[in-house]
Amino acid sequence: MSSVTLTLNAVSKEFSRRSIFRDVSATLWTGESLIIAGRNGSGKSTLVKIICGLLTPSKGSISYSFDEKVIDQENVRNHIGLVSPYLQLYDEFTGKENLELLSQIRSDRRIDDRRVDEVLKEVGLWERRNDFLRTYSSGMRQRLKYAFAIIHKPDILILDEPTSNLDADGIAMVKRQVEGQKRGGILIVATNDAEESTWGEKRIDLGTANASR
Repeated sequence: MSSVTLTLNAVSKEFSRRSIFRDVSATLWTGESLIIAGRNGSGKSTLVKIICGLLTPSKGSISYSFDEKVIDQENVRNHIGLVSPYLQLYDEFTGKENLELLSQIRSDRRIDDRRVDEVLKEVGLWERRNDFLRTYSSGMRQRLKYAFAIIHKPDILILDEPTSNLDADGIAMVKRQVEGQKRGGILIVATNDAEESTWGEKRIDLGTANASR
């Protein structure tokens, strides 16, 4: 099994001189999971974006390694899968076209058609794969975000509000993804939900005096 390490070293973020969080530190290895908790406005989504490389920290650093080789920031996206409310989807394309387009944007490598079909079945969208996204419910859109997040079998899976808009079947699908990721990679969950907060072994509580665990 490949070994992945993610390290947050005294990460801080400020917007317009206002401190969002300070000195967040954590280290995760393959098979470990982390909960990012905190009240609304404490910076959970901001920290997720920093981990993914979508934002830069005001202070501190984040490093990634794969089989003990450092991964540069430019290639981190090939190792991360993200489910979040701010992931952009395209109403004028079908579900399958969205998945193919977003996958090509993330990586120069073309995703195999069999893998696309496999993932659409896995998230429960196979029968609606050729329907335009504008006909999708909010729960179906969330399922498609999962398809995008897992299609490349990421080493690090990051879930921001993981069960938002999902019904019971959708939540069961998420739990299967969570358990599978914990067996073979790193899982990070940003949530305020009590049950979702039990999905990880390590925890960062933003907005507390000491945000590191």
